[in-house]
Amino acid sequence: MFPTLIGTVVIAGIVGYLAEKTNFTHNGIVQSIIICVGGAFVFYFVSLMFGISFGRPGIDAIAASIGALIIVPTHWRK
Repeated sequence: MFPTLIGTVVIAGIVGYLAEKTNFTHNGIVQSIIICVGGAFVFYFVSLMFGISFGRPGIDAIAASIGALIIVPTHWRK
């Protein structure tokens, strides 16, 4: 369980960094990483509690990170 959690954080950080470097988002590198890690944490714990998953934990981390990058910044922008 612990290695999966650490891997989720690492993958989410990489997704946040790459999203900012490829101009997918314009939040800032640190902000994108924080958003991705938060989304991956939430999805990780939801998948533990309810058994909801896309398959492997890495795919879950990537999907949750991209979903958080789409939902969070667009919710607060005008």
